[in-house]
Order: sequence, then structure tokens, then C-alpha cells
Amino acid sequence: MTKVLIISDTHGLTDKVIDIKERHKEETAAMIHCGDSELDIDSKELEGFYYAKGNCDFQPEMEEEQVFTVDGVTFLVVHGHLHQIKSTLMPLSYRADEAGAQVACFGHSHMAGAENINGKLFINPGSARQPRDRKEPTYAILEWETPEEVKLQFYHVDGEPMPELQIQTTLAAKN
Repeated sequence: MTKVLIISDTHGLTDKVIDIKERHKEETAAMIHCGDSELDIDSKELEGFYYAKGNCDFQPEMEEEQVFTVDGVTFLVVHGHLHQIKSTLMPLSYRADEAGAQVACFGHSHMAGAENINGKLFINPGSARQPRDRKEPTYAILEWETPEEVKLQFYHVDGEPMPELQIQTTLAAKN
């Protein structure tokens, strides 16, 4: 079973980011941070993460997006502020198409959620520091044996699964 950890909008958190990373490092094939950590890209907290620069990140060497493949699933990672994610997923969907991504991960709104649109999965892990749609700070883990069936589970930053925030879905075949 392949697992990918997804976190965003940690806004200066250090100990919790380390805790989450340590908790899941042995079970995950990749770790994603969707931006606004407000940490240096070479900080120990961000070590090992695919990282997308957020609107509160100011290091010029940070990348605006990351595109990579893990065990047959292609990911696009952005923060979302450059894709108008607070009003629509359309620009992000177009960019995911251009990148050949089956999963688009983003933050910025601090609102945990996921949506499958025509076989593309859009994931916002919420904020690990300042959630806006609920009181609990969150992150998520996507897991799969084959892209035909994936499971997304959201977690409280303390590591407890949130059963009401879980989906199973399928991804479109790679282009």
C-alpha cells in the first residue's frame, strides 16, 4: 500500500510538523507541503517534503509548484493563491491537465476538503495551524494499491483519524 502525507499552511509551526513527519515517515512514500510554512526551505522541518511556495513564503529559491510521480500516480503541488482556488478549481484543473497530474494538492484557503472531478482528485489538507472551516487543525494521507481505488483520510494534527473526513474514489488513467 502506497501512502503520501499532505500538509499545508503550518505558518511557523515547528514541533507539530516534526511530530507529524516522525509519526508517518516509515509508512509514507512521499511527503507534500502545500506552502505557507513560513520556514526556510532548508529547515529540518521541511526536509524530505515536496514543497510549493505559498504567499507567506519569501525565499526566492522556493518553487511555485512541484510535479512528480509516486508509484504510478502523478501529483501537482501548488499553494493555490496563483490559481484562484478560493473561488474556483478551474485554473488549477487546467494546470493539472497541462502537467498530466491525476492528483492536485493545494492549500491557501485553510479549508480541509477533497473533490474528484472527472477522475482528477483535488486535495486541500486544511491548515495544521489556523483552520477556517472547522476548529480542528488537519493534515491528510492519500493511500492506494492501484490508482483505480484510492483512499484519502484526514487527521487531526495530534494523529487521530477523523472518520467523518474520509473518501474513497478512483483516479483517471494517466495521459
